Amino acid sequence: MKLGFIIPSFSNERRVALLPKHIKNFENEIFIEDNFGMNLDISNEEYEKVGCTILKRKEIFLECDAVFSLKVIKEEDYKYIRENQMIIGWTHPFGSGKDFMDQQGKPKSLIIVDLDNIHPSVFYKDIEKPINWIKPNFIRDNSYIAGYSAVIHAIINFGLIPDNNTRVAILGSGNVSQGAFNAIAKFTDNIRMFYRKTLNEFQDCLDEFDIIINGIELDFNKDNLHIITLEQQKKLKKHCLVIDAAANAGRAIEGSVNTCIDKPIYVKDNVNYYVVNNAPSIFYRTVSEKISKSFSENIYSKDVKIFRNLVTK
Repeated sequence: MKLGFIIPSFSNERRVALLPKHIKNFENEIFIEDNFGMNLDISNEEYEKVGCTILKRKEIFLECDAVFSLKVIKEEDYKYIRENQMIIGWTHPFGSGKDFMDQQGKPKSLIIVDLDNIHPSVFYKDIEKPINWIKPNFIRDNSYIAGYSAVIHAIINFGLIPDNNTRVAILGSGNVSQGAFNAIAKFTDNIRMFYRKTLNEFQDCLDEFDIIINGIELDFNKDNLHIITLEQQKKLKKHCLVIDAAANAGRAIEGSVNTCIDKPIYVKDNVNYYVVNNAPSIFYRTVSEKISKSFSENIYSKDVKIFRNLVTK
């Protein structure tokens, strides 16, 4: 099949999801948007040397059976999307991509491939099928770097160098939380870890912390509660910094909203909130290498027709 790659139009998104050196024995014909590799100083010619065809953005949508966009496609490209086309990437149909799913996915009968790190799935009309041949944590490095980069970016923009007088809580034990721990532990060892089973303990003492880092993503279908409710937020320390490294806006921390790399922190009732949902892009050179390698091995190299067959046969 014809698989096209477009430059994500998400604000300050600089990751390059496919590097020429990883294009080996692909079963798909690969089309690349003009200047796709510009953030890493990769020329069009380098992609052409490994067999790619360079097209303009509009031509990618017209020519290709499947279109890959690392982040969810924005409204300005809706006019290019064709009926029954396949859209691949971090589409998050029940999260940040819900509007896309409602406005484009279902009306145009699109095949939506969501490359979630733990539960990669294909969505088509009212059908949802897990991609069982992709192992959970196949893109663990990006999640780890999400936690690491969110912490570094947040404290820089908050203007704080934490020390052992800075009391820190980290929620969760997964990849994001591990990356967050690695980052904050460079400044202080005054850290408490809380897990899903011990969140009640955290909620009993949440007013003690100067920095709270969330690494837990709540399931939009299964988890009806918030980790920190609006009422509980009233108890937080004045000038507390809440870093939602999982970028689970409105879910983990009730009422929270997404921020962006340019304006990563907002203040509400004397509490500071960081909810950037593409924080790994801060370290785009490092993470592009990880993404390209893993996605090439697990996604791009296989005939993407398998995703269509999963939900239409």
